[in-house]
Amino acid sequence: ARIGEDEQVPFLLPGEGKRPTSNVQRSTFNGTSAAEIVSRTDQPSSEFDVQTLGKPLVVEQIIRPTGLLDPKITLKALKNQIDDTIELCRDRVEKQERVLVTTLTKRTAEDLSDYLRDVGLKVRYLHSDIDTIERVEILRSLRAGDFDILVGINLLREGLDLPEVSLVCILDADKEGFLRSQTSLIQTAGRAARHINGEVVLFADTVTQSMEALISISDYRRTKQMEYNEKHGITPKTVTRAIQVSLHTILRGREIAASVVQEAGGDYNLTELLRELEDDMQRASANLEFERAALLRDQIMEVKNGTGISKIEPKRKPVKYSRGGGTPRRRGSRV
Repeated sequence: ARIGEDEQVPFLLPGEGKRPTSNVQRSTFNGTSAAEIVSRTDQPSSEFDVQTLGKPLVVEQIIRPTGLLDPKITLKALKNQIDDTIELCRDRVEKQERVLVTTLTKRTAEDLSDYLRDVGLKVRYLHSDIDTIERVEILRSLRAGDFDILVGINLLREGLDLPEVSLVCILDADKEGFLRSQTSLIQTAGRAARHINGEVVLFADTVTQSMEALISISDYRRTKQMEYNEKHGITPKTVTRAIQVSLHTILRGREIAASVVQEAGGDYNLTELLRELEDDMQRASANLEFERAALLRDQIMEVKNGTGISKIEPKRKPVKYSRGGGTPRRRGSRV
C-alpha cells in the first residue's frame, strides 16, 4: 500500500467532529510499506522446532534399551535387483529370519510375489486392497514363520513391530517421490531395526537426496549408539515379543458359542458380548497389542451399529452379605 506525499490523512482525537486540543491538528503519513510476507510454514514443524533457538536442549531418542543399532545401509545396482533380491532372501531364510521387500505399485508387488513363489520361496504380498483383518493375519503369519518374505508398497512403514525381520529390500530406491522420499525411506528402513542382523538394501543407479539423507542419518545414529554401548558395556540383542493369537480363531470361537446358545433356545446376550469385547480390547491395549485392540474396537462399533445399542450398562457390583444376616450391602459402599 502507498500513500502519496500530496495526500493528507486527517487524525482526529476522540470526540467526533471536534477540533483536537493542543497543537496536534493533522498528521500526514508519507512512505511505502514493505511488500514482504514472511512464511512460518515453509518447513515441517519438526524441522522448525529443532532449528529454533535452544537446539542443544533437544534430546535425541536414538539409544535403545536393547542396545540395537540402526540397520546398516547397502547400495546395489538396479540392473540385477530381482536376482540379487532372491539371493538375499535365500540367505536370510536359511537363518530363519524374515524379509520385507517394497515396490512402487500394487501390480509390481503381486507379480514379484508370483515370481518369488515360482523360484521356491514362501512369500505373500500386502497392499491397501486387502481387508484390514486379513492384513493383521498376514503380519501375524509372517512372524509365526508360515512364510518368510512379505512384498508390499506403502503399508510396510511406520507402526509395524516385526522383530523377526532382519532385511528390508527397497526396489527402485532412486525413483524420487512420495514412496521414496526421505521420510518414507527412513520409516521403511526402521522395520529392520528390531533385529541384531538388521540390514537395508537400496537398489539404485543414482544416489538421490533422500538416499543421502537416509545414509547420513543412519551413520550418525549408528556411531552414537555404538559409542553408548561401548561406554556402558551393553551387548545388543534382538527384541523378543510373543505372537498374538489369530483373530480368526477368536471370532470363530464366539460365533460357535453364539450358535450353541441360539440352538439351545436361549437369548444371546449382546450386552455381555460387548462387555467381553471391551475387556479384550482393554487387555490388548495394556499389552501393547494395538493392532488387535483397534480391530476389536471396530468390531464393537459394528455390533453397536447393527443392534442399535448406543451405551453399555456397567456391570453391577457384587452384593456382599454381613455375617449377622443383616441388610446386604454392595462392595465399596459405606456402612
